[in-house]
This record gives sequence, structure tokens and C-alpha cells, in this order.
Amino acid sequence: MNYWKSHFVFNKSERNGIFILFILIVVLQIIYFSYPFFIAEEITSEKLNPEIQQFQHKLDSLKQASTKKDTIYPFNPNYLTDFKAYSLGMSVNEIDRLLKYRSDGNWINSTEDFQTITGVSDSVLYKLSPHFKFPQWVAKNKTSNSIKSPSILKLDINSVSAEQLQQVNGIGEVLSNRIVRYRLSIGGYRSLIQLKDIYGLSGEVRKELLKYLDEIPFNFERKNINTIRVLELSELPYFDYELAKAVIDYRNLHEGIQSIEVLSKIDDFPTSKIDRIQLYLSFN
Repeated sequence: MNYWKSHFVFNKSERNGIFILFILIVVLQIIYFSYPFFIAEEITSEKLNPEIQQFQHKLDSLKQASTKKDTIYPFNPNYLTDFKAYSLGMSVNEIDRLLKYRSDGNWINSTEDFQTITGVSDSVLYKLSPHFKFPQWVAKNKTSNSIKSPSILKLDINSVSAEQLQQVNGIGEVLSNRIVRYRLSIGGYRSLIQLKDIYGLSGEVRKELLKYLDEIPFNFERKNINTIRVLELSELPYFDYELAKAVIDYRNLHEGIQSIEVLSKIDDFPTSKIDRIQLYLSFN
């Protein structure tokens, strides 16, 4: 036992030497196993860089290809599908109006008709209209319309028929009937500015229509806002019972209404139509 024990007994300096040797071995082991890893990682990254750049280049090419405008071939707007219309930039509401119009058996015969019926913006119309392809008979019909237009100069909006209105470029059967029906619903137009209330009648087509209409002489009776009753006010165009009651309540609270501008202070009052509402009211 003494023999084996003598091999494991060390003095202080020997123990310090063994400890230092152990530390050196650990450090060398760490360096040995870590150094190849760093080299391999560096080499791998150097090899991957060109591959990453090549892949990025492919991605950039795909992005550029996706941003290129698709070629639009000539088409008849009467046969637009919902998918095709959406891919051309039309909104869901615009597509629905187009499909509803076509489901009623109506036809679009001009770019003006297309914008009037769908309500597309000028920018979308500018993009699509060069690619419209109408049948030959439509072109002939346009020629005949341009000949007819001078014969309908200066019509009375309160007596003109739907058929006569259809001779104006941009006004088809649907729009002409709307103009006539609205005239009946309000008891006759008091001013041509009321054409703003016709759904689907664009500003461009309205300007074209005004070329053929006489100004309306104003000889209508206005209702006094300070004496009219709720039910009588609610029967006027642009009013319903709730709005009429709000106006009368405001009048009673402020002891009268002195001008049309005062009405704009009432909650939910249709200020965008104030120029038409004043055709029916006086403020004496």
C-alpha cells in the first residue's frame, strides 16, 4: 500500500504545476475545437454570398415582372365577367352595377354609358376606354345621334320625354327614365341644379345635357320656414319627418330661422343639398 500511496502524494509545488498543466490542456482543447468551426463558418458564408446574391437577383426580377402592366386586348364591355372586370381595376360596387344593368337586358353602347352605369372614375375609364370594342352598328348609331342632337336644342326639362333625352350623348334608356321619374316624384324641377340628384348622371353627361335645356323660369311658391308645420315641411323634397321635426324644434328653440345658412347648424342636416332645398323655402 505504501508503494501505491507514494505515487499519489505531491508536495505544494507539484500540485501547483499539475493545476497549471490542467488549465493549459483545457484552453488548448477549447482552441482546437473552436478554431476549425470559425474557419468553416467563414468559408461557408463566403461560398453562400454569391448564391444569396444570385437568389436576390431572381427575386428582384420576379418583382419587376409582376409590376409590369398586363396587356389589355380589345373587348366588348357588355361581356365583361366579374373576374375580368376586377383584374382591370374596377371595384366590387362598380362590377355589381354593370352586371345588374346587363341582367336587365340593357346594353352599353358608348364609353359615356359605361361610366354612367358603373360609376368608374375618370382614371379607370381613361385606362379601359381605348380597349373598348363595340359592334359596327353602334358606330353607325353614334353617327345618327350626332345628326339628331341639333334637332332637340332647348327642351323644357319639365316636359321633355324619356325618348328625347336618349338622343343626348351619354344618356340611355335607364338614365332618361330616372330623370323623368324624379321629375314626377318632386312635382317638377324648379332648377336645373336638381339634375345633380339623378343617380348615375355624371358631371360630364350633365354638362352635355344642359346644352339642350332651357333655363327654368322661377315662378314657384316658397314655404315660409317660420310658419310651416312639421307635416307640411316633411312633404317637401329633401325632407322626411325626422328632419322636418328637427328643423321645427330648432326654430322654436331659437325663436325663428333667419337664413338658409342657419339650417346647416342642425345635426344631420343635408348641407350638400342646401342649394336645392332653398328652392322650396323662404325666411321672411
